[in-house]
Amino acid sequence: MKKELIFLRTFAAITALGTMFLATSAFKKNGNQKFSEIDVERINIVEKDGTVKMIITNVDKFPNGNTIINGRTTNETRKKRSGMLFFNEDGIECGGFIYDGAKTKNGHSSGLSLTYDQYNGDQVMQLLNQDFQEGEKRFVSTSLVFNDRPSKETQEKNAEITKELEILGKENPKLMQEKYKQYESEGIIGGAPRVMLGKTRSLNNGLFLFDDKGKPKAMFYVDKNNKAKLDFFDDNGNIIASFPEQK
Repeated sequence: MKKELIFLRTFAAITALGTMFLATSAFKKNGNQKFSEIDVERINIVEKDGTVKMIITNVDKFPNGNTIINGRTTNETRKKRSGMLFFNEDGIECGGFIYDGAKTKNGHSSGLSLTYDQYNGDQVMQLLNQDFQEGEKRFVSTSLVFNDRPSKETQEKNAEITKELEILGKENPKLMQEKYKQYESEGIIGGAPRVMLGKTRSLNNGLFLFDDKGKPKAMFYVDKNNKAKLDFFDDNGNIIASFPEQK
């Protein structure tokens, strides 16, 4: 019995050591690992120091709410979508690629967005596609948009002000508007589209230019009747000159 007990203990110890060796050696292989196919819900691309540089994710694991990435909170109210998020060397979100699409009761709704952000701010360039259908009516728009952003904005301050304005909007809409204008004049929030290349809701395809308030100033486009036009606008959105001249 004593010899058998010693044998069993020795065998168990050797087996445990062998298992540990195989397990650790599997994670110490040098070189790239090759897979013909892999299923994964989320991939985090990180630097050696652990800084997240890119996230590729499905809908469920898309970061929002109280998620912390690189020591910073993410956009709390952002809708979960499948796609990618980009982060710069400082670990700050600097753009992303998202998409979705599904049938609705009377049609469908789908979209795609590729954005690049101002440093520690919101998007300054966006490639956007929208496709909506309800019954027999369908709207499809694809555009490349360039935006101006406030010089003093930060992602943290944007989130803080958004919460403040949401609360004020429910309690005192007038005060909310006044507060927004105050922050805008301080260069903390705001921004406006300046250049858009693509198709509008009115089915005009062309180049559209805006002032620093986001108001249209000039448009060179082909309308839904295949007529080429060049329009100029005043500060109130009225056409002040056109080519060919309107009759």
